[in-house]
Amino acid sequence: MSKPNQSRGGVGGGGASGSGNNNDVYNIVLLIVDLVMLVIKFWLTIVEEIIKMFTTRPETNVAGKFVLITGAGHGMGKEMALQYASLGAKVICWDVNEQTNSQTVKEIKQAGGSAFGYVCNVVKREDILELAGKMRKDHGFIEVVVNNAGIMPCHPLLEHNEQETRLMYDINVLAHYWMIQAFLPEMLERNEGSLVALSSCAGLFGLPNLVPYCGTKFAVRGYMAALAEELRLKNPQCNVKLTTIFPYMIDTGLCKNPRFRFPNLFKLICPKVAAASIIEAQRQGLEEAAVPRHFIAVEKVGRLLPKKAMRLINDFLDTGVDSDKH
Repeated sequence: MSKPNQSRGGVGGGGASGSGNNNDVYNIVLLIVDLVMLVIKFWLTIVEEIIKMFTTRPETNVAGKFVLITGAGHGMGKEMALQYASLGAKVICWDVNEQTNSQTVKEIKQAGGSAFGYVCNVVKREDILELAGKMRKDHGFIEVVVNNAGIMPCHPLLEHNEQETRLMYDINVLAHYWMIQAFLPEMLERNEGSLVALSSCAGLFGLPNLVPYCGTKFAVRGYMAALAEELRLKNPQCNVKLTTIFPYMIDTGLCKNPRFRFPNLFKLICPKVAAASIIEAQRQGLEEAAVPRHFIAVEKVGRLLPKKAMRLINDFLDTGVDSDKH
């Protein structure tokens, strides 16, 4: 009786082994197919992106759509508000300063555009959420949200006090989170819309006298990249566009003491030019865009070089921001 049992056990074991071998072969074939597809898609994507570099991308029409801009009372916020309005957008201006914000709205209306002004301290999450609810009630869907409000104290790290540093992170970073929590859910529900975040070239390169500021702008870069991946994995067909902007020093007065060894090469950017470039990037649906555009490529190449080599180049160019306390 023992032999038949052994025979049946041998047959059963052989069947399990055969099944295991078949599974192994199947998994190997599947892996090979996946690798082949990866290589094909990889190179097709490379070719596609190279072609895009030499072609004009289509721009979405913002006419008749609501565009919300924080910090619209002055500087880049005001310039973007004026230009969006000139394109036919209905601009919603948020700023903590009622007087300057009202002036932006007034100028837009005088030029024949459509604008609405609201006072909002973006440091306060409750105020943002409450005002966002009012926006939906009064205006409906907000198609484009531009997180622009920011402050830029310029002095060495050890000269920053606690209040100044906390306020910088509250405005430059945390306010972005509250804005996204307020407006992104409806964008996802409708599967449309655009979120724009103003980082800075200080979010690409570390700069003296801007240590906390660089920290906030690197944070903007990081959270936008992470959010893009989160949305992509949650819904590969997600049509909500995320655009991170890295402007160089713009002539708005925010950067008080710029320093240039070669002024013609690194001069301040005109606000009108910068605003037009930002709006173009948003309308084209770019994930990242520097102003000027080539700065992102410069940063990527710089990361391939040894630190000491890059520092030699930085010292030679001698471009940056001097302290606003001296």
